[in-house]
Amino acid sequence: MDRPVSALHLSASGMRAQSERLRHTAENIANADTPGYRRKLVTFEEAIRFGRPSGEVDASRLRLDQRELPRLYDPSHPMADADGYYLGSNVDLVIEIADSREAGRSYEANLKMFEQTRQMGASLLDLLRR
Repeated sequence: MDRPVSALHLSASGMRAQSERLRHTAENIANADTPGYRRKLVTFEEAIRFGRPSGEVDASRLRLDQRELPRLYDPSHPMADADGYYLGSNVDLVIEIADSREAGRSYEANLKMFEQTRQMGASLLDLLRR
């Protein structure tokens, strides 16, 4: 018999996935000015447990943004080529801040669901004790 996945497991998996996303957006923001840095991308997929979909969410393998890196002109930069250009970062701060806010709000929604499920379980136990 299959054991149903509890709401606690679902919301906890969502919090884990969103915290991973927040970590990578923070890394992207921190490295926005690092020459040659490629933006890290996180996507989500349904978790597979024992060969079956579980309803939980997992962060997939980390991918790097393959968009072309911008060429910046600064002949005094140590990484500049003979023409005075070096490769910059393909991180867009506006996108990263928006992704960070979205991940934070999704994390908070999962946390509220976790807390409400826990409170409902505690209330049920109180009712059963009476």
